[in-house]
Amino acid sequence: MNSYIQAFLNKLSVEKNYSDHTLLNYRLDLEEFFKFHGSEDVKGVDYPALRRFLAQLRSLDRKPRSVARKLSSLRSFFKYLQREGVVEKNPAALVQSPKLDKSLPHFLSEEDAIRLVESPEDDRLSNLRDKAIFETLYSTGIRVSELVGLSLQDVDLISNIIKVFGKGKKERIMPIGDKACTAIQTYLDARDNKSEAIFLNRSGTRLSTRSIRNVINKHITKEAFAQKVHPHMFRHSFATHMLDRGADLRSVQELLGHVNLSTTQIYTHLTTDRLKKVYEKAHPRA
Repeated sequence: MNSYIQAFLNKLSVEKNYSDHTLLNYRLDLEEFFKFHGSEDVKGVDYPALRRFLAQLRSLDRKPRSVARKLSSLRSFFKYLQREGVVEKNPAALVQSPKLDKSLPHFLSEEDAIRLVESPEDDRLSNLRDKAIFETLYSTGIRVSELVGLSLQDVDLISNIIKVFGKGKKERIMPIGDKACTAIQTYLDARDNKSEAIFLNRSGTRLSTRSIRNVINKHITKEAFAQKVHPHMFRHSFATHMLDRGADLRSVQELLGHVNLSTTQIYTHLTTDRLKKVYEKAHPRA
């Protein structure tokens, strides 16, 4: 079983260029199933075994999205085994995924976004760094994993362009605003460390994604924000505010690095809801 899983993950890494994080999730999902199944014989897995596994997950109150992901991992794994001739059919092909609620992403108002971006006020190095982080996240809408991966050679502050590596290690070139460029340059000029990484921790090494959450928490506490703010809200706010101000959906899709337009379309629901509220408040016969 382990050799089949490793061969499957190698194929995903080479052909699909999946990230290490995604590959780890596939491995954990598959290992969890076979531990539950009690046998490493991939040929002995059938439809009832998979149904029992899903029932077990539901009894443990696993979230529908988590259950759906595990089923997707199993479906892909057995599809691979079927293509390789290891099994005759894919036992997961007919197993239905749980229905997922379409939860709308949370975002900041323009006023709150600007307030948070400008919250690091003095010229301490840590605040210059935090200011540059906030300006970059809000200016570009990049993922936190893409932000912490930025190196000096990825940023052209004269041409206002950055290069990021997104999901599946796909590279994309995108614009960055003047305020963000100024904040990055100010931070770089103030630090002595010559590291290739742009955003550094106190030890002088590259920041982690968890560190970004700590940075945000520090400033929302200082500013006494009423709502919880997580790093991805900068990305949600970027997309929502761009659409609010007239950007077309295809351009926002490209800026966010979404493969499918349907992924970007969720932000149109947010702008539509806002317009409805404006209409209901302003129209005399609404």
